[in-house]
Amino acid sequence: MILSEKHQMMRKLYRQFAETEFTPELLDHLEETGEFNWDMHYKMAKYGFMGVKIPVEYGGQGGDSLAYVMMVEEFARVSPVLSIYANTSNSLGAGPLLFCGTEEQKQKYVVPVAKGEKILAFALTEPGAGSDAGGTQTTAVEDGDFYILNGRKTFISGAPMADYCVVYAKTDPTQKGSRGISMFIVDMKLPGVSCGKPEHKMGIIGYPTSDVILENVRVHKSDLLGPLHKGFATAMKTLDGGRLGMSAQALGIAQGCLEESIKYAKERKQFGQPIAKFQAISFMIAEMATEIEAARQLIYSTAVRKDAGDPEASKLCAMCKYFAAEMCNRVAYKAVQIHGGYGYIKEYKVERFYRDARITSIYEGTTQVQQMVISSSLLK
Repeated sequence: MILSEKHQMMRKLYRQFAETEFTPELLDHLEETGEFNWDMHYKMAKYGFMGVKIPVEYGGQGGDSLAYVMMVEEFARVSPVLSIYANTSNSLGAGPLLFCGTEEQKQKYVVPVAKGEKILAFALTEPGAGSDAGGTQTTAVEDGDFYILNGRKTFISGAPMADYCVVYAKTDPTQKGSRGISMFIVDMKLPGVSCGKPEHKMGIIGYPTSDVILENVRVHKSDLLGPLHKGFATAMKTLDGGRLGMSAQALGIAQGCLEESIKYAKERKQFGQPIAKFQAISFMIAEMATEIEAARQLIYSTAVRKDAGDPEASKLCAMCKYFAAEMCNRVAYKAVQIHGGYGYIKEYKVERFYRDARITSIYEGTTQVQQMVISSSLLK
């Protein structure tokens, strides 16, 4: 895809920011502490990255999906962790509100999220309801002007530092599966809301993930999001955009792996010459570059088609997530292999990329879930 001058300038801005601000010292600090870096969060917000895809009337930049995926790609090329800082608000965070929130809800919640003043998490997954999100056990029972929520959400990215959380709960227990589920905007400071201990993860260290526990939490009816009992459909629609963003993250990781591999292959000498001269290495690099470019074209094209209202968009987003995530893991594997023993050492970037890559085929819908979405669309 030939980018417009506007999108080329955006890409240049994203790349310059990441290469300048995502310093090795910062990345090492994130890895060592696992803590959220508020200074970087506010710096990204100052540049408008938290609202790249959010409409101007709600505090955002009003960019399109192509601008959004390029931002995530360029950030993930340097740091997959920090790419999530700017991704969440443009994706799963504000997504449900932009789809079906009232004007009052959008002004109250989306505006501060787009400006980076507040953080909004997305709480769908439960201990017993991962890929089968329709198996939600969290309940919301009507009580006058309130709903009383009880349940436990798990693996909620950003929960420990979130101000608000979009929670999915069963409001009609007589309906089975994904039916009878509603969405609620939950203030994380409400009585009865608590977070579990941040998980010790293989990768994506520096963006805390934890359980969200709801014990008799009273949520006002004004914070019911969208139609009663119809929340699951919005979750799936939101996840389409989320999958596009995660595809871009996988693309960025893979690109970072490729660049590190090319650099290393040119510098590392064995048998009297750079290892780049050996066909075994040069062919691996050729394979990596080809797969990356194929994923990039699929993702960019899907971003444009999604904004154009293409009815195939949901299937295409699933294809992006499926292909890019698996590609990313293959590329990361080859990157470590090219580095040999050094690729197993934490001082080398590919070690961290390798660990971060693994989650791309799991979160926001596993590879197998994407295959289900794609095949069901083709075989219906």
